[in-house]
Amino acid sequence: MSILSSRRYPVARFALAVLLALAGALVAPSAEAAPRPYFRVGSFPYGIAITPNGSDVYVACAGDGRLFVVDAATRKVTGRVWAGSQPTDVAITPDGRRAYVTNLGTWSSSGSVYVFDTATNKQTGHISAGEGPLGLAITPDGRRVYVANAFSDTVSVIDTTTDKVVADIKVGSTPTEVVMSPDGRRVYVANAGYGTPTSLSVIDTATDKVVGWPGRIGNFTYGLAVTPDGHHLYVTDQVGTVSVVDTRTGKVTGGPIPVGWHAKDVVVSADGRRAYVTNESSESVTVIDTSTGKVLDTLHLGAHPTRITLAPDGRHAYITLAQNGAVWVLDL
Repeated sequence: MSILSSRRYPVARFALAVLLALAGALVAPSAEAAPRPYFRVGSFPYGIAITPNGSDVYVACAGDGRLFVVDAATRKVTGRVWAGSQPTDVAITPDGRRAYVTNLGTWSSSGSVYVFDTATNKQTGHISAGEGPLGLAITPDGRRVYVANAFSDTVSVIDTTTDKVVADIKVGSTPTEVVMSPDGRRVYVANAGYGTPTSLSVIDTATDKVVGWPGRIGNFTYGLAVTPDGHHLYVTDQVGTVSVVDTRTGKVTGGPIPVGWHAKDVVVSADGRRAYVTNESSESVTVIDTSTGKVLDTLHLGAHPTRITLAPDGRHAYITLAQNGAVWVLDL
């Protein structure tokens, strides 16, 4: 599998390929069995999302170009559909009716966003976004999708009523992840940089303009998570730390909290008491007490954990294991 598909940003795309390769994704899956409990999906599972009712898990597998659908109760694959040459992330609309999947693209094909009807798992749309679409987030009312385009340094805004791009917003260098504030008024963007200072951008969803504090955070930002009250933003750094930003002031108020090497993704529990961080190269998940900023536990999973999402009831975390083509289900 090749991640090197940008003609305009060859250095940035190479850097991203190196980043993704750290998960062991550019080699054949390990013959070693994935740890239990788990379920198997396709090659190089990356993005993951769960329907609002918790019934189905959607996994974007960049290694074989498919979106896998898994029954959360039985942990059995119930569907697999083509989602572009390199599907990387997936988000479900709040009503649970549609799935939006970013497709990074290849040398011969531009990146795009695929749309699927979750009732039938049939493709209903194909949207051209910017170059190198990666992370995406949907507004709480389901009317807009924000897509980070890593190689055009933009965030595309998609109107879900028409599935058309209605705005392209210039942000920092190499945006890789976006996350929505709980009230839907702000979108936070992680700009990984790749040779330039890393930063955060803040988008006002009422105007689709960059506002606030596009300041530098860490050395190589990637993952983002907002607390349920919207007051704090957790930011992972590939060198192995997590910083905490007060969203009301734009100031770093916590960290850097040492976690594992190549801290990739982060989520915050529904009660706001815990943050969970996937560390690709350390092959672990770090649990942080959000009230103290202290590490409570480090869980060694193996197989390069990459992305993480929580079940709607908060009882389980689902973690993609890039090396073994599987998803770990962690009891919380």
